[in-house]
Amino acid sequence: MSDKTEINLSGVKQSHGVWLVKVPKYLSQQWEKATEKGEVGTISIGKKHGKSEVRFSLNEELTALGAVGENDASLQVPKDHPFTMHTVGGQTMVVFSQSDTDEISLEGTVVHRVECRPDVDDNYMKLKKLQMKESNKSPRLSQQLDRAVTTVFKPVANHDFNVVYDKKKKSEGKMVRAERQVVLDMLFSAFEKHQYYNIKDLVDITKQPVTYLKEILKEVGTYTNKGAHKSTWELKPEYRHYQSAEEEEMQMT
Repeated sequence: MSDKTEINLSGVKQSHGVWLVKVPKYLSQQWEKATEKGEVGTISIGKKHGKSEVRFSLNEELTALGAVGENDASLQVPKDHPFTMHTVGGQTMVVFSQSDTDEISLEGTVVHRVECRPDVDDNYMKLKKLQMKESNKSPRLSQQLDRAVTTVFKPVANHDFNVVYDKKKKSEGKMVRAERQVVLDMLFSAFEKHQYYNIKDLVDITKQPVTYLKEILKEVGTYTNKGAHKSTWELKPEYRHYQSAEEEEMQMT
């Protein structure tokens, strides 16, 4: 977009509030398999335990994972995805559209930031194992050469990306912040094994700076400061795939 691009603001008064939704990569891949102008799923808004609950349900015909590289026809992506709502944090964000004639138009103002997460079930666990398996595949290949390589390569004392990485390590105490989604995946994977962790163990697992890690934990977890699990973290109820002892006791009574 050039500095002189004109924006069509004729719909400003009629523009609606829009949601900025972050979805898992596999979900966007499944949407691409839908036929042109086809329906990819439905969104339901209701109440659960007195709180508003928003869920996205993927169309049944799009749950098969075969076209994404998995030969196992029984493997499916999760169908149901609850929304986690966030405020825009005082920011002003808007959505623009671009027509076939390259006209830019204002469509609406972002009123909610949303994270679309799957229900943790067998399909989700199988999908996570597949993703880990794919990520661990080495991209390097070995090849036998028929003749010696005569090209002379001049060695580099230190590559630019190494210099940038080293500076970042020093500024953050030898721990480099990973992308937020990567940290969340590591945390959810850890809490699938144990219900409670102290902050030191979570730092060892994620290799993230304590301050940054606590920022993320406050969004998805709760801190226990008394009782048998004092000074530990656990996931908030909406992120758990298990029931706490207190919840089980309530159901029994």
